[in-house]
Amino acid sequence: MTDTPAATDPTADLTTLLYEQRGAVAWITLNRPERYNAFNKVLCDELSALWRHLRTDDSVRAVVLTAAGDKAFCTGIDRDFVPAEGGATYDFTPFTYDDPGQLLGPKANDLWKPVVCAVNGMACGGAFYLLGEVDIIVAADHATFFDPHVTYGMPAVYEPLLMLHRGMPFGEILRMTLLGNHERMSAERAHQIGLVSEVCPSADLAERAGWLADAIASAPTRPMQATLRTLWAGRELTRRQALDLGNTFLNLGMNEEDLAEGQRTFAAGRVEPRVR
Repeated sequence: MTDTPAATDPTADLTTLLYEQRGAVAWITLNRPERYNAFNKVLCDELSALWRHLRTDDSVRAVVLTAAGDKAFCTGIDRDFVPAEGGATYDFTPFTYDDPGQLLGPKANDLWKPVVCAVNGMACGGAFYLLGEVDIIVAADHATFFDPHVTYGMPAVYEPLLMLHRGMPFGEILRMTLLGNHERMSAERAHQIGLVSEVCPSADLAERAGWLADAIASAPTRPMQATLRTLWAGRELTRRQALDLGNTFLNLGMNEEDLAEGQRTFAAGRVEPRVR
């Protein structure tokens, strides 16, 4: 009988990402600044494997997602990932299409630990695969948001649909998507419409995102995940359907160990909140 080989650790030997765990918070950094943190197949595979690994890592309670450099958070798919004119073509059919970004986001990989996203520059095109599935977005004051698909002869489909279901106002999605590369939404405007929950100087971005993630990670993970799944389900279901599911999520997310941890937190004294 042979020994079963150990599972590969997806946090080791990363080539397109940086990974660090600070306490109960995992920090994931897109690390292709020379390509404006655009994603290629390697980044897609590494990030998907990392999200799935974090599902069962009990030492991690929250995640911060950010990017290297200050020019771009992510500019979508790397142009080297797309066939050049006259080169090989994708095998499109009317009914099937293997979308290269379909497994970029945490929810697509069934991760229900809260993800705070720190946007430190341009976020455009395929970046919305990520922004559409994170839970809280904070942005540096120089960050911009836009979707250039139509400008370059491509329909914008998955990215605006993800943002629609995330709750970005329909009129703003229409304006951003139809104008393509002719207009960029500022961090201030993104904050006004609720896409971004906080804007800060670039130098403060890591501290703000870290504080949010640390505060979230101070709570037990099981009720946090149940709460997150409830809210995302409520976004997609009818009111009645969501309420009917409530009892299921409540029971799945409740146990004696987490209640005891909550009581210890209560007994330790009042949490001193920030005022936003």
